[in-house]
Amino acid sequence: MQLLTIGINHHTAPVALRERVAFPLEQIKPALALFKDAWSGGRRSLNAPEAAILSTCNRTELYCATDAQSSRDSAVEWLSHYHGIRTEELAPHVYTLPQSEAVRHAFRVASGLDSMVLGETQIVGQMKTAVRTATEAGALGTYLNQLFQRTFAVAKEVRSTTEIGAQSVSMAAAAVRLAQRIFDKIANQRVLFIGAGEMIELCAAHFAAQQPRELVVANRTAERGKYVAERFGGHAIPLADLPTRMHEFDIIVSCTASTLPIIGLGAVERAVKARRHRPIFMVDLAVPRDIEPEVGQLEDVFLYTVDDLGTIVREGNASRQAAVAQAETIIETRVANFMQWLDSRSIVPVIRHMHTQADALRRAELERARKLLARGDDPAAVLEALSQSLTNKLIHGPTHALNTSSGESRDSLIELMSGFYRHGQPARGGDAASNASSEAAESNDSNDLNAPDASAGSSDRYR
Repeated sequence: MQLLTIGINHHTAPVALRERVAFPLEQIKPALALFKDAWSGGRRSLNAPEAAILSTCNRTELYCATDAQSSRDSAVEWLSHYHGIRTEELAPHVYTLPQSEAVRHAFRVASGLDSMVLGETQIVGQMKTAVRTATEAGALGTYLNQLFQRTFAVAKEVRSTTEIGAQSVSMAAAAVRLAQRIFDKIANQRVLFIGAGEMIELCAAHFAAQQPRELVVANRTAERGKYVAERFGGHAIPLADLPTRMHEFDIIVSCTASTLPIIGLGAVERAVKARRHRPIFMVDLAVPRDIEPEVGQLEDVFLYTVDDLGTIVREGNASRQAAVAQAETIIETRVANFMQWLDSRSIVPVIRHMHTQADALRRAELERARKLLARGDDPAAVLEALSQSLTNKLIHGPTHALNTSSGESRDSLIELMSGFYRHGQPARGGDAASNASSEAAESNDSNDLNAPDASAGSSDRYR
């Protein structure tokens, strides 16, 4: 199986493109079915392609495992076609990471090393949601299951043994800093939060610490909006009231799961007029965006997107570079461990084939012996004939390979066979050792999902 990760993120694409490639949660299961079908060519096989989709405001990534030599171009074409984007427009922003690069990338993402907010922890929960969704869709198998189990173990190890999350400058804190550039005191301002997810809760906590004049939450689900508002000493309003009440608020922070903007240019123009051109500070943390980009062109509106806040966040990353170096060292060790496991998986089909062939020979000889016994032949003679015939058939392949080989190939085979047949005696442990090897090979598929590297530790939308 070949591992492959393709995607775009905040390093390679602006928010205007990222929002067009984002997958709403309800679309991921059907998208996975289409993606698997496209990559398998509609064929069913024992080694069906595996896939998972991670979609946040900062990245959209497809993690794949397939036995086909699928190309970067075909993956980009599928992603372009699904979202209705011209391939030549999307392709320059897409990264393709095969094998160990895909593994390293997954480990770095989960550890917060590839985040806009260095060391942030929300991405782990988002990756777990992606894995759970892929599992429910029947798109995960041995390879990606093992990859993600180890990914979560590595993330835990990095966070527990380094200071990667220390002194983190969050998006919520950055939003408060920007607001303080517009207003001398947030304590004199009215603040509106649109949405009631995890990111809004984080922002509400930071703004509530500044003791604003009023804190209001507008959400599609009234009960959830009320819960978040009351946590921070505020109150909730229906989302439907937004057009008529927007002018009341000096600070507006929005982060919903809507696939279309919920605040249009016209509504903001009316709010600015009603405010008699007093400034409005707006933060749009959603991808796809909640606020039409044209709003940012209004003179009395200060609109910031998730990318704008990223510039402030990066200013606080320098102090954590020592922790980054430690984390990268841990990740490199775990990547090597995983690649060893991946290499070992390649011999499983060979071992399985050997067992199948040997068992077929055994059954054929056993059936022949039973017929001889049934007609009354001497049992001792039958057993002798059985053992000789079975031995001859089992060593026929190695003997033929030795007789037809030459040069270095022959020398290698002789050295290899010498380890198998030590002067005609079975290896230490005899049948027990053989059975253990056989059981290990047979159990590889069923047990490896629960056996991540012991040394690696135990195993929303915004990131």
